[in-house]
Amino acid sequence: MKTSFLVILLMAAAVCTHGLEEVKDSNGNPVNVGAQYFIQPVKTESNNGGGLVPAATNILPFCPLGITQTLLPYQPGLPVSFAYHPNILGRYTIDTSSDIIIGFVSNIWPVCNEFSKLWAVDDSSSAKEPAIIIGGKLERPNSAFKIEKATGAHTYKLTTSYGTVGTTPGAWLSAPQLLVTNDVAKTLYVKFVKVDDDATKATITTSRVEKLGLRMFPFY
Repeated sequence: MKTSFLVILLMAAAVCTHGLEEVKDSNGNPVNVGAQYFIQPVKTESNNGGGLVPAATNILPFCPLGITQTLLPYQPGLPVSFAYHPNILGRYTIDTSSDIIIGFVSNIWPVCNEFSKLWAVDDSSSAKEPAIIIGGKLERPNSAFKIEKATGAHTYKLTTSYGTVGTTPGAWLSAPQLLVTNDVAKTLYVKFVKVDDDATKATITTSRVEKLGLRMFPFY
């Protein structure tokens, strides 16, 4: 009886994970639950590859904050961590096409403290392409994201039940602002750079301008 039950569990696990692949970071290593990563936009002719940071999308109301790309191509942005939504016991790496939550990780958070650091789709907006905002709630479906494979080595896109995450020129110096879109031309393609990579450390420690930018949250 115990053996049969174990076989059923193993078969169920195989069905649940069929077609899923581990998400890889920029070095080809699995992206781990709870570890910190920079979400690095892929540099193209129309995208300078600047990292993702919190920033106001409106003058009033100021909160909740949205998410934009920095205008400095060498600025990695703020790190994030990933977790399953809802939590899956025994899963320590992030898989493609699985519901996850994304949250910024920072000790510097001087404004909008009444909101969480979780990403969410602004489903309260009547806009055709609602913004990605900070202030998600675990129990809300608008806080669920998926990572899907894209063309290129270790390259991905983020999706939601509302559409794909893309960018549009934002209010602050036209820095790209994250939103949900069904326009393929606006899709944001990204890589995941582990925070403790030697290359990342070198980038962060060698640029005084970048350090100043990190202190200027949320105005990068």
